Amino acid sequence: MARSKSSNRWLGEHFSDEYVKKAQQEGYRSRAVYKLEEIQEKDRILQRGMQVVDLGAAPGGWSQYATQVIGQQGRVVASDILPIDPLPFVEFVQGDFREDAVLAEILKLLKDEKADLVISDMAPNMSGVDAVDQPRAIHLCELALDMAKQVLKPKGNFLVKLFQGEGSEAFIRNVRESFRIVKIRKPAASRPRSREVYVLAQGFML
Repeated sequence: MARSKSSNRWLGEHFSDEYVKKAQQEGYRSRAVYKLEEIQEKDRILQRGMQVVDLGAAPGGWSQYATQVIGQQGRVVASDILPIDPLPFVEFVQGDFREDAVLAEILKLLKDEKADLVISDMAPNMSGVDAVDQPRAIHLCELALDMAKQVLKPKGNFLVKLFQGEGSEAFIRNVRESFRIVKIRKPAASRPRSREVYVLAQGFML
């Protein structure tokens, strides 16, 4: 089947992308690592010994980076509906975290302790139709926020990918109700024409 022009353009951009090349050279699973790295350098959300929950973790780049920062005393519990190849010091739960059994497994791996940080780089499978894609993307953000509220300890932090558009301002208002500080970050590794930003929420209030 012939590829569309937009598909060919994306492939061309992808393989000439400096962050794709850098990820390959440095042994990371995805270019998305550099988004988290830049946020970490600015905001220091990852610290040694932390318990971190990584939602929508596949292919595992964010978990891979997080373990390097938090060290072996910390713990990363990752989840995705897709499988990922095993990573050292990452405990992975495959499945939909909205399902009780999957949530129970995540909580079990946290050893019934609360998490210091919830991170989510989730995005829907894009159809190219904004009226379809944007509500799906906002829904994933809302699911990640609900999860964060369940597993975060007081004063814990939350980082989530958000696509700007219909519903994004309402989502940010919703986040502000549960966190003391809310910042918007647009890392250099985010493609300039992408509407994605990252919402960093700090100081979870029960």
